[in-house]
Amino acid sequence: MTQIELRGIQKYFGAVQVIKDLNLAIADNEFIVLLGQSGCGKTTTLRAVAGLETIDEGDILIDGQPVQHMKASDRDIAMVFQSFSLYPHMTVYENIAFPLRATRMSRSGVDNAVCEMARVLRISDLLDRKPSALSGGDMQRVAIGRALVRKPKAMLMDEPIGALDAKLREEMRAEIKRLHIKQGSTTIYVTHDQVEAMSLADRIVIMHEGSLQQVGTPEQVYSQPANIFVAQFVGSPVMNVAEASVREEAGHVRVELKGAQRAFDFPAELAGRLPSAKGENDNLTLGVRPEGVIVVREARDGFMPVEAHIIEPLGSHDIVDLKVGEQMLRARTKSGFVPRAGDTVWARIDPAQAHFFNTATGSSLGIRL
Repeated sequence: MTQIELRGIQKYFGAVQVIKDLNLAIADNEFIVLLGQSGCGKTTTLRAVAGLETIDEGDILIDGQPVQHMKASDRDIAMVFQSFSLYPHMTVYENIAFPLRATRMSRSGVDNAVCEMARVLRISDLLDRKPSALSGGDMQRVAIGRALVRKPKAMLMDEPIGALDAKLREEMRAEIKRLHIKQGSTTIYVTHDQVEAMSLADRIVIMHEGSLQQVGTPEQVYSQPANIFVAQFVGSPVMNVAEASVREEAGHVRVELKGAQRAFDFPAELAGRLPSAKGENDNLTLGVRPEGVIVVREARDGFMPVEAHIIEPLGSHDIVDLKVGEQMLRARTKSGFVPRAGDTVWARIDPAQAHFFNTATGSSLGIRL
């Protein structure tokens, strides 16, 4: 059982605060991904848990015991870095065996542990090779094996597959998830790649400028973003976000994007659930993912005529940019559904996939229809 808790963590580099009052509880055997832009504080947080960075305030607890004053070597935590950091003069076997020999484990114990780890990582046929004879993916497997072989309390990974090509990254994502399930270790994984985060995490911790923005399952952060930053950071393509005004007329609710000649129709219940809708022309920010922009090729009730500007063919589907007033909405359509840029199509917003945000603070108003 390995539980990790961060309580009120503060970290400064000189006058710059890089972690701001961070509170997070990680359960035993949980796979947590710290997600954010470069410089948001995620790697510093990981290094603080590992003992490679000191913190200025707060507590780091492992299994209920404060460890912020303990040396890294006393925390029983393993870390895998983006750089493979293998000993070039040692074979794969010797690299994996190194941390076990440092504990003076018996020769037979080392041999059994290394061979078992190599079998789990599917590198048994590489044990006699040196790192220079390995591919990038194999080197990362060796680095992971060296970290896992001594069965640490927790595994920390700092963008471990960031240096690999796209195909290898995809393979290693599946490998890391498989290893996590098999080994049952508590894992904290740092990345700026939201695809990695969505595919690997039990829960995603999204950070921005040192502050925690949202913690939730991949489905929660995608479909229930806490603010505009999360809405636009998670998902590809990013969520459409546009200033809008809401008004009631003749028993209907109209949501109009800035500069648009017409408004999108929404259910009447929106007026009662959205405080900003009670005053005429009150502004807010509307968010909708590309799959929530419904496009047809013929005029229909409730659909607005729009011009297709840019079409991005992605094989299984297209992403089409639609000009709506002064805003551009991206829609996801079937491949080839809109034949040419410049064509007129008709679009509406699916109310069930619409999000509403406070324009001033960026926070979600928490209203789903």
